[in-house]
This record gives sequence, structure tokens and C-alpha cells, in this order.
Amino acid sequence: MGSDHLAPPPPRPRAPRQLPPGQQGVAGWPVSHYGPVPRFRPERWDLKIFGATAEDVTHSWSWDEITALPRTTVVADLHCAQGTTSTDHEWFGIPAATLLRLAPPAAGVTHVMAWAEYGYSANLRLSDFTAPTTLLATHRGGEPLTAEHGSPLRLVVPHLYGYKSAKWLRGIEYLTADRPGFWEERGYHNVGDVWTGKRYSYQDEDHAAPPGGRGGTT
Repeated sequence: MGSDHLAPPPPRPRAPRQLPPGQQGVAGWPVSHYGPVPRFRPERWDLKIFGATAEDVTHSWSWDEITALPRTTVVADLHCAQGTTSTDHEWFGIPAATLLRLAPPAAGVTHVMAWAEYGYSANLRLSDFTAPTTLLATHRGGEPLTAEHGSPLRLVVPHLYGYKSAKWLRGIEYLTADRPGFWEERGYHNVGDVWTGKRYSYQDEDHAAPPGGRGGTT
């Protein structure tokens, strides 16, 4: 056992990726998040899956147990709702679909709520969470994630805006009815599909203006 018993492969060169409408490429990997950066204490850390599980029980993994699960690589961009995209990240981590096989949802589950440190939350359709590119990442570019970028574990949902890719992930709640997460309650779009440009709730509803503040988790 151990956090690095299965090391990621070295990064590979990638061709530039097509950007979604309204997004501009940005150099490097800018940091954006709400609240302080938490301290990682592996002996106290766990990841829980709870809510409407098939067995009606809470599933829990320690850090050693999480890092013992098979991991894979996904190359994808990260899109901020403010209009910037950092490209060609080589993420290494656990496919979200793997956890769903280990902790199956009940038949009526339609959404999940991703819970992070300090109560941050992001709601996702079950179909977004089970997408082939959705990952619970431990590494990026062949190196462990840094604290400011979500170490030890962050959700990566490449086809949605960054506020759906919760840093410092600690739990997944299965939901039988949708409810808004942290930024969704503050005016950001409930789905956050980057390819249709749905950033803010006013694009679907009768709101006068987009929200203020920092959008996204990058």
C-alpha cells in the first residue's frame, strides 16, 4: 500500500486542442478557488459516498485505499467560466465510473453532489459524473497535485466549466432530485456545459445580470 505505489506514466507531447466558443487560451495553470487552501492530513482523510446508495449504506475509503484503486490518464483542458482555458492537462487518477461500480447508486438516482473541504459543493447530472473523461485526479503532468490545485484529490469534469471540478474532494452524495451547489446558488449555470457556453443562470432564466466574484475552480 501507499500513496504512490502506482505512479503515473511520464507526460506525452500533445497537439493543441480546439477551444469551446467564448474561451481564450491562457498560459500556465492559473489558480482560482473560493476560501483557504486546506491542509492534507492523510491519517485523518477519507472519501465517502453516501445518500441514495443501492445498499442504503455509506461507503468510505481511506487515503491508502483510494490510492490502491486502479488509475488511468485523461488528457483534457480546464475551462474557467470567466472565459479562459488552460490546455492539455494530463490528469492521472481514478475514473469516476470505478467508484460507481464499487458503490452503486439506487435506481432512482439522477444527480450527484460533489462535496469538498469547507463545505464547497458542486451538483452534477449522473451522466456527467459517469462520463468516460470524468476523473478523481491525484496527479497532473506526471506530478502529484499541489495543494493550491486540489491535492490530494480533485474532481475533473473536462466538458463542464471549472466550478464543477471541485478541488479537495471529500464526498459524493447520490441524489434522486437535483439541487444547486455552492456556485449554482450564487448565479452560475446549473449544468455548466462549456460547449454550449452556459455559464450563468440568467442564460436560462429571467436574471438581469451575471454574478460577480470568481467563477470556477482551476
